[in-house]
Parts: sequence; C-alpha cells; structure tokens
Amino acid sequence: MELDEFDRALIAATQGGLPLVERPYEAVGAMLGVPGEVVRERLGQMLADGLVRRIGAVPNHYRLGFTANGMTVWDVDDARVDELGAQVGALAGVSHCYRRPRHLPLWPYNLFAMLHGRSRDEVARQAREVQALLGTACRGHDVLYSTEILKKTGLRLKGE
Repeated sequence: MELDEFDRALIAATQGGLPLVERPYEAVGAMLGVPGEVVRERLGQMLADGLVRRIGAVPNHYRLGFTANGMTVWDVDDARVDELGAQVGALAGVSHCYRRPRHLPLWPYNLFAMLHGRSRDEVARQAREVQALLGTACRGHDVLYSTEILKKTGLRLKGE
C-alpha cells in the first residue's frame, strides 16, 4: 500500500495514541489542518485495508491497581472454541481474548484470555469462572502471570 504525505502525517500524529480528549479525531485534525471527519474516515479506510488492525483504548492496568495480571490459556474443543471464546471475551475481568493454533505435543492450548485482578487470588477466582463457563469443552488450562510491563506501541513507519 502506497502512503501519501497525509497518511504519513496521520500515522506520525497518532503513533503515540489518540489524544485523551472528548473529540480525539478533531484534535488530530486540528494538528494536521483538516476536519476531524477526514481523520476518522482515513483511519477507517486504513482499518478496512488492513494497514491498521484496530483502534481502541488500552488502559494501564497497573496504574488502575490491577497488579496481578494473568494470561490464561485453555485447551478447548475446536468445535466450540469460537462460540465459547466470545463468551469468555465478554466477561468483566477479561481485557482481551483470542484463538491461537495449538503446537502439539508441547502446547495444547488454543484459547487465550488475559485476566486482571488486584491479587493472584482474584485472578484465580476469575479463572475458575472461565473454567465453569467452558465446562466439559475444556480439557485443561494454565495461568501465566506477568513478571514485567511491556511497552505497547501503535503503528510506526520504518526509519521514523
């Protein structure tokens, strides 16, 4: 995909995230000298074209007091993983949930769900809730706790 000058300026203006204001597209538009609607439409087209995967809020769970963060991994019946994954993803303590291929024989898990709690006991309680929801479709699981904070970044252009 060829990027024009506006695309490059838009990526540069948003690579650190959208401004935390009531009307973020208008704020970015003001920086670029265009209406907010132009920003929204172009970002929407970048989403549709696959240049941008998603636009969303990423809370800092640690600053919010959620210091026990566990990636739960589940071995779920392939015939039900999509249906059940959608239900798991809708739970209050789950920030993201997705399906991944198994890597047998060492890694049997195909459903991942990030749980956030103020303690490991709270995360364990949430994992039991997920396990109950999955029921007999789940053959096993584990919880992998975060040991450090990884910096998440948005779209970047090479060399910039």
